Amino acid sequence: MTRPWPAPHRLVLLLMAGATLALSPAATAWAQQPFKTADEAAAALVEAVRGGDSARLRSILGPRTGSILSSGDRVADAADRERFVVAYDNRHALREKDGTATLLVGQDEFPFPIPIVRAGERWTFDSEAGSREIIARRIGRNELAAIQAILAFFDAQQDYAAKDRTGKGAGVYARRIVSRPGTRDGLYWPSAAGEELSPLGELAAEAAAEGYRAGEERRPYHGYYFKVLTRQGAAAPGGQIDYVAGGRMIGGFAILAYPAEYGRSGVMSFMLNHAGTVYQKDLGPRTGRVAARMGRFNPDEGWEKVSPGQ
Repeated sequence: MTRPWPAPHRLVLLLMAGATLALSPAATAWAQQPFKTADEAAAALVEAVRGGDSARLRSILGPRTGSILSSGDRVADAADRERFVVAYDNRHALREKDGTATLLVGQDEFPFPIPIVRAGERWTFDSEAGSREIIARRIGRNELAAIQAILAFFDAQQDYAAKDRTGKGAGVYARRIVSRPGTRDGLYWPSAAGEELSPLGELAAEAAAEGYRAGEERRPYHGYYFKVLTRQGAAAPGGQIDYVAGGRMIGGFAILAYPAEYGRSGVMSFMLNHAGTVYQKDLGPRTGRVAARMGRFNPDEGWEKVSPGQ
């Protein structure tokens, strides 16, 4: 089985493609704070992000900013904040035109999506104008990361099946992403110094560097949840198949990736099986419930192929 996508996928494709200034939402609503100059507004924003001051940030951006202040993935949100501050410290400038100022950060002068606008003698952040852009960038970034993650799953399953991992012989695929304690029944298990890494060991190391931790508790990874599928339906190439026979998953494998917060952390859901083709579909506002009921890889009506480089 050869995956028709370019290999190695480092999952940290994030750069500044949509910084989420996410902090714990407060219940109280503030009037938005105005500033004497655009420079003063930008400096206040960076100070609030740097200090993790949620109340201050909400007073700067305005009370109706919940959808842009949190993606549902705390680790990714914290990484976004850190990247924003690092880029700002590296280089920053304001580009002003016709009463609107744009904060540029980093060597590439990446434009911060929320403009600073002048009303009379005061300047404020126009969060309403920037919210759609921030959410769109976040979703695009997370969807790319989700695709890369299921491609990593594809490679890891082939690596896993190349050896006897559980005493059931080679050619057996993993039915879990994270192994149960003391076993190697999943694609990841902790490895001591000098030991061979698990099939997802390299990815786990990258994820750990970002702040993610492997464990039994379900947590989103770059705004997405992942679910191993053990069957395929009639719409899949090859027809209906149960991948598990005699307690061993030897007939193939599949995975589903779906957004943790529909419309905030992602929109599209993605599937892939042992043939290596990625499919996508918008499962709608009830994505979480739909995904919970899905137990098979069945790219029927509405699912479309995702091409490399799309």
